[in-house]
Amino acid sequence: MDDTSLHDWLVSIGTGTRQPGMMHRMIEVVRRHLGMEVAYISEFVGNNSVFREVDAPGLEHMIKVGDSISLDDVYCRHILAGRIPEFMPDTSAEPNAMALPITTALPIGKHMSVPIRLRDGSAYGMFCCLGPHPDPSLRQRDLQMMKAFAELAAFEIEQALALRRSFETKRDRVRTVIDDGQISIVYQPIWNVATGRPLGVECLSRISATPSRPPNEWFADAAETGLGLELEITAIRLALAALPAFPPEVYLTVNASPATLLSPELNAILAGHPSRRIVVELTEHEMVENYEEIIGALQEFRTRGLRLAVDDAGTGYSSLQHILHLRPDLIKLDMNLTRNIDLDPSRRALAAALIRFARETNSRIIAEGVETEAELQTLRQLGVEKVQGYLLGRPMPLAAALELFEHPRAPA
Repeated sequence: MDDTSLHDWLVSIGTGTRQPGMMHRMIEVVRRHLGMEVAYISEFVGNNSVFREVDAPGLEHMIKVGDSISLDDVYCRHILAGRIPEFMPDTSAEPNAMALPITTALPIGKHMSVPIRLRDGSAYGMFCCLGPHPDPSLRQRDLQMMKAFAELAAFEIEQALALRRSFETKRDRVRTVIDDGQISIVYQPIWNVATGRPLGVECLSRISATPSRPPNEWFADAAETGLGLELEITAIRLALAALPAFPPEVYLTVNASPATLLSPELNAILAGHPSRRIVVELTEHEMVENYEEIIGALQEFRTRGLRLAVDDAGTGYSSLQHILHLRPDLIKLDMNLTRNIDLDPSRRALAAALIRFARETNSRIIAEGVETEAELQTLRQLGVEKVQGYLLGRPMPLAAALELFEHPRAPA
């Protein structure tokens, strides 16, 4: 590990503080039981011992989390090598301990320290307790208790290290996708049911990196590792670069999370293209904390003609909240709602309700995931005006999408 503590790292990625909190409580319990003034867990980083957890009430000016000291100046190496014992109720009885200046400088009158060993046998650091005065009441059983707690600490540290390794692997893979240009765009047509002509295309990302996985998993990893905005902006920039190649009446839909909608990076990209030819689709499935921020961020562009879409309508609470608060121009019926809609009265009833809602709020419906003629006919009968799905066109390369607008194939 580098000099960033597991505690700081876990907090920074939003995984909570269970592991560091548990470790602090653990060393506090041991310190109190042993009657010591200071307890800490250290990590060996190069030639230093770095304090990762500290419990030293009243002595915070002397030792705190993040401080470090040279391994040449402390007991750690000597304990690991067997030159100084782990158990010292009276340091004055140990010549090798007394030979180190730190013993009299602090002073250290009693000391117990055990290595924290990981599963591969390596020493992560030390679990130490100390105080300024000797204590003849300390016993070997106290050392055994401390070793048991050190094993618990090792388990927690091992779990956190594994999490960090996984995090860094994900981040590095996403970083490679962005830096090496392993993301491309395909275009799925959106059809006008009444005219039988395509109106626009949804821009969808494809990622060629290994391991081969669906794009949503790559974007999830990017969001988890703090690269979500950068990956989304990369995809949006690539998608909108093709806008001039399409006929002037055609619009492009790009996908963006709430964080991206609020970003200055998206603002800069949108400013470089005609707003009336762009639809921004909100793809986040979780609650948005402040809808007013999103409304404000997009207000200028919506005034100039940009449209906002909300996907997955009919499948969850969050999409309904987006619809109610953001008043989108387009509401996309989720494919789970359109799938077999010709055979399911419940799906038809829900779709009909959303269609009525859209009309009353000056929105328009797009039905996603249309795969059969029967589904298309049912949606037409319900009053859906725009559709997309494999029946009408799979996501395709740019050249194929451009040709489609030259020679449209009308829905049956």
